Amino acid sequence: MDYITHGWGMGFGWLLILLIIGLLVYLLQNKKSSTQDILDKRYAKGEIDEEEYEKKSRHLKDS
Repeated sequence: MDYITHGWGMGFGWLLILLIIGLLVYLLQNKKSSTQDILDKRYAKGEIDEEEYEKKSRHLKDS
């Protein structure tokens, strides 16, 4: 009967790993979009010109 509890433990272990990976992917995507949002706001305020905006925007999309 010990093998049954071990099997459940492994199943929940995989679930935990998948949840952690999903959280990391979400956070990385959210960071990129918030960085683009900051860049958009700086351009809208006139803090940077169109050339600098395009250059930095391309750099964010490439990374």
